[in-house]
Amino acid sequence: MTYYERIQQVILCLREFSELSIVVRLSLAVLCGGLIGMERMFKHRPAGMRTHMLICLGAAVTTLTGQYLYLQMHQHTDMLRLGAQVISGIGFIGAGTILVTKNRRVRGLTTAAGLWTAAIIGLACGAGYYEGAIFTTVLVLIAEMVFSKLEFFINANTPEAHLYLQYEKKENLEEVLEWFRTQDIKLINLQITRLENDPGNSMCAICTLRLNRKWDKQQLRAVVSDMEGILALEEM
Repeated sequence: MTYYERIQQVILCLREFSELSIVVRLSLAVLCGGLIGMERMFKHRPAGMRTHMLICLGAAVTTLTGQYLYLQMHQHTDMLRLGAQVISGIGFIGAGTILVTKNRRVRGLTTAAGLWTAAIIGLACGAGYYEGAIFTTVLVLIAEMVFSKLEFFINANTPEAHLYLQYEKKENLEEVLEWFRTQDIKLINLQITRLENDPGNSMCAICTLRLNRKWDKQQLRAVVSDMEGILALEEM
C-alpha cells in the first residue's frame, strides 16, 4: 500500500460517524474559523477570532446533530435540514457587522461575507468534507490578505474619485466646483445633504469625479482640503 493510499484510507475512516471523527471535525472547524478570524482581528474588524471560531464550530455541531439524529437515533428526518437553517440564519449576525458611517460609507461587508463563509466551512467540517473545508479556508485567507492589497492598488490608480466634503456654506462648495471646472476635472455625480444633530448646521456633499492625468487622488485631496470653508474631506 502506497503512502497516498494510506492517507485515503485514513480520510475514509474519519468520514465515518465515530467518536474520533467527531473530535477531528470539531477541531478542524475551530482551526479554520480561528485562522479566518485572526486575519480580521489583526485589521481590527468587528468580528474577530473568537466570533469566527464559534460560528464555524456551531455550524459543524449543527451538521453533526443532523447526522446523529438520522444515523444513531434513527429519526426519519433530513440530515441537511438543520444545516440549511444555518446558511439563512447567519445573515442576522453578518448584518450586525455592516456599518454605514456618517459620510454614507459602507464598512463591514468583507467581514460579513467572511462570517457567512466560515459558517459554510463549519458545515463542511461537520459533514466530514475535510478537503473542501481546508481548501476553502486557504482561499478565504488569500482573498482577505493578498487580494486586499490588489484592491487597494486598483482603487488608488482608478481615474475616478469619490469625495466626501463637509463645508460651512454653499458658496464654499461652489468655489470647489468652479475649481474642478478650471482643472478639467469632470463632475459625474453630486449629492448634497445637511448633517443631522450638528450645532454648526454645516452641510456635506458627496462628489464623484473623473480625474485627468494632471491630478491624482492624493494631490486632489491636499488641494481641496486647504480651500476656504472646507471642514472635512475624506475619500470614499
